[in-house]
Amino acid sequence: MSAACPAWLIVGPASGQGKTTITAALARYHTRQGRRVRVFKVGPDYLDPMWLEAASGQPVYQLDLWLVGEADCRRLLHEAATEADLILIEGVMGLYDGAPSAADLARTFGAPTLIVIAATGLAETFGAIAQGLATYRPGLPLAGIVANRVASVEHAARLRESLPPGLPWRGAYFRQAETPLPDRHLGLVQAGELADLEARLDRLADGVKGELADLPAPVSFSDAAVPAPPRALTGVRIGIARDAAFSFLYRANLDLLAAMGAELRFFSPLRDAALPEVDSVYLPGGYPELHLTALAGNHGLREDLRRHVAVGKPLLAECGGMLYLLDELTDAAGQGVRLCGLLPGRAVMGSRLAGLGLQTAEFPSGPLRAHTFHYSRMETGLTPALFGDKRRGGPGEPIYREGRLTASYLHWYLPSCPEAAAELLAP
Repeated sequence: MSAACPAWLIVGPASGQGKTTITAALARYHTRQGRRVRVFKVGPDYLDPMWLEAASGQPVYQLDLWLVGEADCRRLLHEAATEADLILIEGVMGLYDGAPSAADLARTFGAPTLIVIAATGLAETFGAIAQGLATYRPGLPLAGIVANRVASVEHAARLRESLPPGLPWRGAYFRQAETPLPDRHLGLVQAGELADLEARLDRLADGVKGELADLPAPVSFSDAAVPAPPRALTGVRIGIARDAAFSFLYRANLDLLAAMGAELRFFSPLRDAALPEVDSVYLPGGYPELHLTALAGNHGLREDLRRHVAVGKPLLAECGGMLYLLDELTDAAGQGVRLCGLLPGRAVMGSRLAGLGLQTAEFPSGPLRAHTFHYSRMETGLTPALFGDKRRGGPGEPIYREGRLTASYLHWYLPSCPEAAAELLAP
């Protein structure tokens, strides 16, 4: 069974070309036209999906042939095609970066690629870059070329004229006086932090004009049979931290836990003085380093977490969630505070990436896929229980397991192994 829906996979030659800007602008533009827009993000990412959800008003899921798997990607696209008027997929890094890459995704699902190239400082060379991307490997389903950060109408004309025959022009997106999508060390600022979020998204949509405003052609997406996960968490109450400090949550993780029978109870380490009544706790990553004073001052929540671990209840902590469990965390300005003290050691925020990439960890219940992306460095006397395996070989991030507490810099994609999710969170 298949379903057809207009679709674009929005890609570029590298990061920083404006893929998120164009994707969010198109999502907002078509949503304002009364269309139901479903957006996906290729690869591991939490911040871009926040903007894309705000722009479309719909949930955003990952599409990635390695992290998610082809069958689940196919299922997600088919489900979206049955309900949406437009599907937008934002690529990751450059079009051909990674194995598998965004280009591999395009070929696998026949998703027409819209190549976005930042035209700052470019004129006729724009056409050469577009030609190289379009023809580097055979079989790319090309939808057209978009020039981003265009300076003027005259500039747009030169860019369009530079394209060789056979490369469709899909329009120019002109430079805006103010950057609508501000960023910080881990990527974009979280969309929910901005009081003028809606106005920013509307300004993005206002920039969609000409050929770029046209709907793409429909694409047929077939369904895939994906087995239901085991109901291994039936009745388990999982407390999940979710606020400005702990916000790096895959929607697919939450869906999986609910499908496995868990009852999800959200709490805020920034605001709540106590844990809800739960059997397990899940501390995702985020920006604890930006909220040190509030986290350090919430003594009641920290004490509840200590009691939770002391009686042998499960606690899963990812990246920023792990930093919160340490004795001490120091931000980039040198301010250090005492935190939960559930893991011996300290971490210091740095100005350069300390960990990046996709990894797999072999738990007793099976292999669980994940990614790492962090600027902090951690010192601890704990001996790792196991290590992640880098996709290109070699040991990856250490994984600490003390009783039922599991902590690592790794951000887990739980649907890649539901059995491991149960191992980590079942009482």
